[in-house]
Amino acid sequence: MMLKEALSAADCVAGQLAQDGDRYAELGRVLRSTSIDTALTIARGSSDHASSYCAYLTMARMGRIVASLPMSLVTLHKAPLVTRNTLTIAISQSGQSPDVVEPTRYFREGGATTVALVNDTTSPLAQAAEWTMPLHAGKEQSVAATKSFIASLVAGARLVANWQDDAELKDGLAALPDALRVAAGADWSAALDVLTPARNIMVVGRGISFPVALEAGLKFKETSALQAEAFSGAEIKHGPMALIEEGYPLLIFATRGPAQAGLVELAGFMRERGARVLLAAPADIAGRDLTLPVASTPDLDPIVAIQAFYVMAAKLAEARGMDPDRPRHLSKVTKTN
Repeated sequence: MMLKEALSAADCVAGQLAQDGDRYAELGRVLRSTSIDTALTIARGSSDHASSYCAYLTMARMGRIVASLPMSLVTLHKAPLVTRNTLTIAISQSGQSPDVVEPTRYFREGGATTVALVNDTTSPLAQAAEWTMPLHAGKEQSVAATKSFIASLVAGARLVANWQDDAELKDGLAALPDALRVAAGADWSAALDVLTPARNIMVVGRGISFPVALEAGLKFKETSALQAEAFSGAEIKHGPMALIEEGYPLLIFATRGPAQAGLVELAGFMRERGARVLLAAPADIAGRDLTLPVASTPDLDPIVAIQAFYVMAAKLAEARGMDPDRPRHLSKVTKTN
């Protein structure tokens, strides 16, 4: 089921892009006309990784500082947070968890502009937010989110594209379904040889690719019971470097952009120290181990990168004797306060 749902992501994205265009355009006009001093994301798990991507795009393109809200400030500590001139972006597949719903309601009641990117439009989160933007991913059966995560990335990019009113990013989004279909066919079998017997792994990205590293690390844990930690390429030479020994596996996502050269250089540095590096990079990068498909604009590359990863991750789980649809101790909807 995980593999089937991952492979359906392109069709889900095409469906999303065919709907709600006027609503995104109106949201963009509202955001351009609103004085926003504070922007916050509200999410958990995979949705939090999607939030990190949306936040990076917002900071890079709109110049607004975006922080991830520690939800317990509202749900447990009842902190008197200032809500005026604030934008909140909540992302959730189910829209059920109280620690996502309650802060959204709190900020809306305080006069903030509240947006929910949510798959279940009948959920409490959808009712709590002023602007509910459906993911249109369809019902997701596998515990491990795939198509809904990709749909969340796309919805976040749509929000930014319409806020900025940027034609190039909008055109890139329109071309995404075809790019995702190409990515779903990428041959990442070389990763299976390295990771099937592995006990641990570091997943590395930087800048706009770091959210993908976070998501990949979570999926390794969820579906393959593989101890995985995600690090920024700028951090790994600090404390994490002490873990590197002969054969230690690293997966490095070197998507296009200013961080790419440093990540490619890091791959060589780690190989010299005995690490078993899997460098995922576009076809024009020498020394790559896994080919990363690209989108029509570099800011959308992480979306097609995670599509290629998901197909490999589903096959890896089976190679390790796991059922990726039923991870141990996990359920599809997690409710926390």
